[in-house]
Amino acid sequence: MVEEFKCFGTTLTNQNSIQEEIKSRLKLGNACYHSVQNLLSSSLLSKYIKIKILRSTILPLVLYGCGTWWLTLREERRLRVFENRVLRRIFEPNRDEVKRECRNLHNEELSDLYSSPNIVRVIKSRRLRWVGHVARMWEGERCVQGFGVET
Repeated sequence: MVEEFKCFGTTLTNQNSIQEEIKSRLKLGNACYHSVQNLLSSSLLSKYIKIKILRSTILPLVLYGCGTWWLTLREERRLRVFENRVLRRIFEPNRDEVKRECRNLHNEELSDLYSSPNIVRVIKSRRLRWVGHVARMWEGERCVQGFGVET
């Protein structure tokens, strides 16, 4: 018996705790974000290209295996904070013409600018997809964290 182990890039625990997995995924996402940070703040790239970079490099790292996650409000908040930080880098601060200063975009403004569903909605939709896969499994199979294993 072990308390935790890594299988196909996912950390599995004997308590079925997902906090460490989410922490690990956010750490990988942060590393990826910092590696492409210059691209996301570049004025040479369009916002469309920057969003493509987000969707193709950062989000897949963070969302790997998320179909089996059961999120608490704390974890949902951590994931939204991460996503909003990246989106703020993409959409740049607004210039307030009255005060003549820059300010960061509010969360509502970010969700208006970013047309895709937020990270928590993506996780919930993938979880529903995973439930569908589990519901269609053969009776002789057993579900082990994303993999069908015959018993």
